[in-house]
Amino acid sequence: MNALAGGGTFATLPALIALGLPANIANATSNVALLPGAGASAWTYRGELGPVAGMSVRLLAALTFVFGLVGSLLLVLTPTETFDLLIPWLLLFAFVVMVFGKPAADWLHARVTIGRPTLLAAQALLGIYGGYFGGGVGLITTAVYGLLANIRPRELFAIRTTMLAVANLAAAFVFIGFAMVWWWACLPMLLGAILGGWLGALLGRRLSHRLVRIWTLLVTGTTTVVFFIRAYGG
Repeated sequence: MNALAGGGTFATLPALIALGLPANIANATSNVALLPGAGASAWTYRGELGPVAGMSVRLLAALTFVFGLVGSLLLVLTPTETFDLLIPWLLLFAFVVMVFGKPAADWLHARVTIGRPTLLAAQALLGIYGGYFGGGVGLITTAVYGLLANIRPRELFAIRTTMLAVANLAAAFVFIGFAMVWWWACLPMLLGAILGGWLGALLGRRLSHRLVRIWTLLVTGTTTVVFFIRAYGG
């Protein structure tokens, strides 16, 4: 899912919580488990990497890494009970961005021109979100780049998976350092993520954007509803 459109956390996070992990531990474990898959996808797409709105990949990656550290430290400081209540809203945010990102981008570009500082600020916020939660960060990155740089989703596969891998890497340092990763649950998922990241990147060159979008919306929407019921259903 991360290789095709993002949203892999929508599958891994519920699975880990169902296995009995606390929500914040499940999120940290999911982040580390998905890191090799993100790296495998980024490596597969490496030939397609290029500047975004005139800004180098190295600059965007450095910004993502630094603010990914900030976001992951915020998660360390968030109590489990608070994070349980935040998860549905974070998922809903990702879902809304997925649904309305393209129309919003078209509307904005018909009226204003986005400058370099705005995109840099947005990249910093993406780094914080990716380090703190990561759920749907690939979807949000697609929408933000479309909104601010007018880039089509298919052209974002390479840069999106690279930024996802960088944010995951930054968070992994923090989560492992604070012993927030439960390795018995992480390792099997980690192996699956490597295979999925590689296969997903290969499929991404063949599947239509419409098919990928429909599948991602179904998974994202269903997971969001389930987590609202879990947190607020009594």
